[in-house]
Amino acid sequence: MEKGRLKGYSMTKKSFFLLSLTAIIWGFAFTAQRVGGGYLGNFSFNGIRYLLGSCALIPVILLFEKGATDKKKKKSTLIYGTITGCILFTASALQQAGINLTGSAGKSGFITGLYLVLVPFFGMFLGKKIRPITWVAAALAVGGLYLISFSGATTFGWGDGVLLLGTIFWAAHILIIDKAGDQVYSIRYSCVQFFVCALLNLALIPFLETPTLSDVRMALIPLLYSGVMSTGVAYTCQVLGQKNTDPALASLILSTETVFSAVGGALILGERMTSGGYVGCILIFAAILICQVDPKLFQKLRKSNR
Repeated sequence: MEKGRLKGYSMTKKSFFLLSLTAIIWGFAFTAQRVGGGYLGNFSFNGIRYLLGSCALIPVILLFEKGATDKKKKKSTLIYGTITGCILFTASALQQAGINLTGSAGKSGFITGLYLVLVPFFGMFLGKKIRPITWVAAALAVGGLYLISFSGATTFGWGDGVLLLGTIFWAAHILIIDKAGDQVYSIRYSCVQFFVCALLNLALIPFLETPTLSDVRMALIPLLYSGVMSTGVAYTCQVLGQKNTDPALASLILSTETVFSAVGGALILGERMTSGGYVGCILIFAAILICQVDPKLFQKLRKSNR
């Protein structure tokens, strides 16, 4: 074996670029959501955003899943897509509300990223074992959340609580996607869940919000970015980037989404945190990395360097 190269853990420069681009697009989407939330209500923004997202995936379906013929798989795609669409509706509504309440794209990105730490614990209910190191990740996550939420503040903000509640639904969303697995056509599945989420949001607008065409025009760029870039473009990059790439390495790169949420907030919105807040971000990111790392990766690294 070539020194430093891992069998089953290799990655091409193209894959690295595509997965990194996906993480950047997703991270900057928090900034788009914060800006768009200033013009449209939560349900209006998410309704239009996810409707655009479902439409943006149609060309991707034609590119990658044009020959889908399995009727059983199509039925599962519709069923699972509807279920996860309902969960996505709840998770995204809480996220959008949290972003508006905290007023910080970076902070929102890191708190939302805690769902990656929750997933292993939720997996216990599905009979999955928890690695001991996951408890270390949980401790780091709690410490990081405390520093982000209380640095410069004396109380736990409403926005922080709403975002934290949302992580429960994001974790459930991931677990159901994992359960769906090979039973569904993945891109069609995403398209269905985005469409269901859009319908639920749009159905509530007449009762809770009064958006105008002027509001939509003002929020057009954030809507297009969140709807087209964050779904159609980013999802295509993810699909292409994960081909012939180990899932453990792919998930590590994609988890940097949280970092880019802070970068986007700082560069575009001029957001700043206290020193304690930045330390909290580092702790949360470390917790996310710990939960994403496959222990076999380190075993093979040691063997390859002997």
